[in-house]
Amino acid sequence: MKRILNMVYCFCDEVVAARPRSESSLVNSRRFLAHPRRFKTRHLSRFAAFTLIEIMIVITLLGLIGTFAVTNFMAKLQEGNRKGTKVLIQGLRTSLDDFMRTCNSYPTNGQGGLDALHTPPSDGSCKDYDPNGYVKDKKLPKDAWGHAFIYLCDDGKKYVLKSLGRDGKEGGTGDDKDISTEDPDF
Repeated sequence: MKRILNMVYCFCDEVVAARPRSESSLVNSRRFLAHPRRFKTRHLSRFAAFTLIEIMIVITLLGLIGTFAVTNFMAKLQEGNRKGTKVLIQGLRTSLDDFMRTCNSYPTNGQGGLDALHTPPSDGSCKDYDPNGYVKDKKLPKDAWGHAFIYLCDDGKKYVLKSLGRDGKEGGTGDDKDISTEDPDF
């Protein structure tokens, strides 16, 4: 084995003589040829790996960023649900106003309430009822949380249209707060 290594060293010396190099590169090439695995491993381990602390710091930072992103996303999602429900209520108000112009009154709860927007009232009180109804596809929309809208009208002149919010229960605060046409900020 020593004989083979001496031959390699001689070959390296000839190559070095043909192509000038610094003294340190000659020493490094001899080290590499004598112990190629040890030289490579030592060289790569200093530059190509991350320490456990670096990995933990990166994971912690990614966790914090993810937490803030999800929190903001959920807040915007709930805000979007509330705004979307208000838009749906505005659309139903437009349909109710069209019914009012045609039938001279809003549909009462006795006439079927909001159902009168897609089927004629059963009492025959509206002679000029639009055969296509007043809502698209003769289907009443639901609020952003999948609950039916509540419609209250007894006299045919004034009505209340509301959504019970995310929880589907009367009252509430925040995202559970009811959205109603009676609200001053509506």
